[in-house]
Order: sequence, then structure tokens, then C-alpha cells
Amino acid sequence: MATQRTFSILKPDATRRNLTGAINQKFEENGLRIVAQKRIHMTRDQAEGFYAVHKERPFFGELVEFMISEPVVIQVLEGEDAVKKNRDIMGATNPEEADAGTIRKEYALSIGENSVHGSDSDENAAIEIAYFFKDDEIVG
Repeated sequence: MATQRTFSILKPDATRRNLTGAINQKFEENGLRIVAQKRIHMTRDQAEGFYAVHKERPFFGELVEFMISEPVVIQVLEGEDAVKKNRDIMGATNPEEADAGTIRKEYALSIGENSVHGSDSDENAAIEIAYFFKDDEIVG
């Protein structure tokens, strides 16, 4: 496996509960390195653009409102097979179905407030990273 990068968001429910350090520790303990990170308050335009793929879905408006409700931490993670590894560390979207020890099993409040977002493919990771970060901001 080659070293790759993936995109991660620590969502409003996680930042509100001061879980940034605990979640980042899980990434780092499992071999992912944080090579870029920003705490931002996402704008409506940013959220609508980022989640545009879901625009026609019934949960789109609620998702946008949630993502702009409080600060988030956006970051680039790097490591061997980073996309898959990050998804394994996060766990299933529904915390009730997530494996023990995963971020969502331990920290998610619900399917909607599931604490983290992670890219689902190499292609989407590149798109999502470029959406929020300039090349010179990734310093790993």
C-alpha cells in the first residue's frame, strides 16, 4: 500500500463537546498523521457547496444547518491506505451499527450527529482536500 491522504471533518457535535483531542488521538494511534488542520465556522455557501452531491436528498437542508451551527475542525490525514483506514476508525454512519472502539460508537449522538466525516474514495479525498486547503497549507 502506498501513503495517501484523506479528508476529515470533526463535526459540530464533536467540537461542542471538546472531543477534538480524543478523536485526533484515535487517528494518530491508528497510524494516520494530521498534516493540515483548521478550526473554522463553515459558511452556508461552503456547506451547500461541499454537500452539493446530496442537494436532492431530503436531509440536505438539515445537514447544512447542522454543519453551520457551530465550529468544525477540517483536516488532512496521511498514512498507508488512509481513506480505508480513516473509514475503519470512524465506524459505521449509524453509531448503533458501528464497531466497538470506533469514533462513532464511542462519541456519536445519532446518525445525524455522528461526530466525523471522512472521504469515501481517493478521488473524493482529493476533491474535498482541495475544497478547503491550498497546497501550501498541507505541511506534513
